[in-house]
Amino acid sequence: MTLSELRFVVAIAKERNFRRASEKCFVSQPALSLAIKKLEDELGVMIFERSRTDINPTPIGEKIIEQAIKVLEQANQIREIAKQGNNQLSGAFRLGLIYSVGPYLLPEIIPILRESAPEMPLDVEENLTVQLEAQLKSGVIDAAVVALPFDVPGINTLPLYDEKYVVMVPINHHWANRKSIEAHELIDEHVLLLNTGHCYSHQVLQACPELSRKGQVLQGNSLETIRNMVASNLGITVLPASAATERYINPLVKVIPFAAPVPVRRIALAWRKSYARAMAVTCVAEAIRAIESKSLVMIE
Repeated sequence: MTLSELRFVVAIAKERNFRRASEKCFVSQPALSLAIKKLEDELGVMIFERSRTDINPTPIGEKIIEQAIKVLEQANQIREIAKQGNNQLSGAFRLGLIYSVGPYLLPEIIPILRESAPEMPLDVEENLTVQLEAQLKSGVIDAAVVALPFDVPGINTLPLYDEKYVVMVPINHHWANRKSIEAHELIDEHVLLLNTGHCYSHQVLQACPELSRKGQVLQGNSLETIRNMVASNLGITVLPASAATERYINPLVKVIPFAAPVPVRRIALAWRKSYARAMAVTCVAEAIRAIESKSLVMIE
């Protein structure tokens, strides 16, 4: 059994395709297939079930893949130790962020990190929560900024801040002069939200479940696209407060707060319990908590 064979196992588990896995590993497909067969013969078990259309881990294969990820991470830690010596703030930090956080958080924390960790550039991955979870567990990213709850075995979470939701309407909307909006009032409006799979949309629908039952929710691919659709008078939307600050507002829309109880989300930093660069995680968390913003309530 070699580290290369374990890398092949993890690549196949991720890609579910021998050709794509071989490309990721920079080996030929026959060489990869032969290595997996050799490992299965050595262990005396089948790691993957193969068919013409699908490649799926067997039950024992799932356990082997999970352990292979841990072994590869431990091996990578040795390289990190040798490369960085005692400086855990040296080398790129692979940070994942959910789509409704990334564009608004990154401009705030990057200047802070340039000062506190100048030798640790961010390698950024924006994605859905479910994808960030998979990438976190497989070691593709080092940490992720996600909305709670995020209960994943082997993953630590550190709550960072609470963020209120607000309502955005076109400037000529009949709510434009309102001081606040009750969550239940959204049921009578055309509400624009992100596509299914975004935790942002799920939390908005939790605050006003009647929306999903009436089927009046139109869908967009990004908050910026939705903001522009609101400006064009297609409907209204609900945004996290950080996406509705003055720098992002144009004259064609109006931002209105919710009346109590105000829908709120809690944002956290998640990382593997086995991750070696604890100081890097702490540095990123401190950078986020150092943001000066009226739209975020930091958690000490």
